[in-house]
Amino acid sequence: MKGASTGEGVKYNTMALRGSLRLRLLLGTLVWIAVSIIVAGWMLGGLFRQHVARQFHTELNTHLDQLAAHLAVDQAGQLSLPATPSDPRFSKPHSGMYWQVDRIGVMPGGAAGILRSRSLWDEVLKVPSDTLADGEIHQHRVPGPGKKMLGMVERVITLADAPDQSAKTFRLIVAADEHQMAEPIEHFDQMLWLALGLLGGGLALSAVIQVLIALLPLRRMQGALAAVRSGQTNRLEGQFPQEVRPLVEDFNSVLTQNAEVVERARTQAGNLAHALKTPLSVIANATSSRADDTAQLVSEQVAVARKQIDYHLSRSRLAASVRVPGARTSVVPVLDGLVRVMRRIHAERNLELIVRPHNELPDFRGEEQDLQEMLGNLLDNACKWAAKRVDVSLAVAADELLIMIDDDGRGIAEAEQQRVLNRGERADERVPGSGLGLAISVDLAHLYGGRVALAVSPLGGLRVVLALPKAA
Repeated sequence: MKGASTGEGVKYNTMALRGSLRLRLLLGTLVWIAVSIIVAGWMLGGLFRQHVARQFHTELNTHLDQLAAHLAVDQAGQLSLPATPSDPRFSKPHSGMYWQVDRIGVMPGGAAGILRSRSLWDEVLKVPSDTLADGEIHQHRVPGPGKKMLGMVERVITLADAPDQSAKTFRLIVAADEHQMAEPIEHFDQMLWLALGLLGGGLALSAVIQVLIALLPLRRMQGALAAVRSGQTNRLEGQFPQEVRPLVEDFNSVLTQNAEVVERARTQAGNLAHALKTPLSVIANATSSRADDTAQLVSEQVAVARKQIDYHLSRSRLAASVRVPGARTSVVPVLDGLVRVMRRIHAERNLELIVRPHNELPDFRGEEQDLQEMLGNLLDNACKWAAKRVDVSLAVAADELLIMIDDDGRGIAEAEQQRVLNRGERADERVPGSGLGLAISVDLAHLYGGRVALAVSPLGGLRVVLALPKAA
């Protein structure tokens, strides 16, 4: 289970990275900054180490030249150094700067340390026994006083004026504690990485700010799309940069064309309904005066055809209308208008229609004609089945707008409630109607993402709950 959850987390992170332009830009920029900082630090550190090492050995070579310049042998064959190197550290014991002169050729391996700097005190530098040509310089790393590693340079010179020709070759050695080279490098590395860290942090912060500012128009576009979706406007509004403006203009053009297509579909649906209903009416009238089986069969089929035409034309119109973005409708004016119409239609029954007000009721996220279609069908059914009273109450739950219609009629048994929601089903054939009104309301509510539910009314009859999406 733990492995599965880990795999799902990696998959989610990968999907989030692929789906977020902000994350991809930030990750790419931050990775590039990190790589650049690391490479720059490594290169600058390497260059500084090379510079310090070169300076270190250059200083040793300078002292080596001073030794070679002042080295002399008197007539008695005694080696002398009238002037020592000027660096005072050669005179301080174990200071980290040392020089030494060895005679080569007197005995096997040579005599070590016949002349030494005061800083060596009573110790002698042990150097590798390699062979050098006259004047050639070698570099080594050797242990020194206190077992500290020393960087050493050596040179072999021959004194032409030495009286003893067998002992005129000398090895000159100058060495220094490598800590003198490592300390500035370590200090430089600390300052370098601190500076590069501050630079990287500043670059990362500027990259984040730049990405956020660069993507701000997309966030404004997201807000504009939300306004269209919630019905606050029917097109994208706002100031957008030149790179995004063609997309906004194309999207607005699509919205305009979509609205025109919906309007044209409604017009064609109405024209088709009139074109089909007229011949059906003629056929129905032609057979109404006849009482034979053929006339009855034709009348039944004409009624079936009318139901099918009414249902499918209404459904096609409704399916087109719910795809129009930016639509929103105030519920109370539509409901008040329908209640006035119902009072006139059912005036002979003296029904009491009551609308219970609701404060701060949000708008319906859809078109007014569709809301009229749904509420009109449900109110008409309630008035047909009511005995004396129909109540309409409004409520808000989460993201839904609830419209509850109660009547005091006979109601519908729970076992029959689902059946009457189907297309063409009627609870009582004695009550006039096609059985399509409730089904059309159910389909239209589903197209908008809502629902229609039936329950027992507190008035004793049927309660119809119409749940619709509310506008922002």
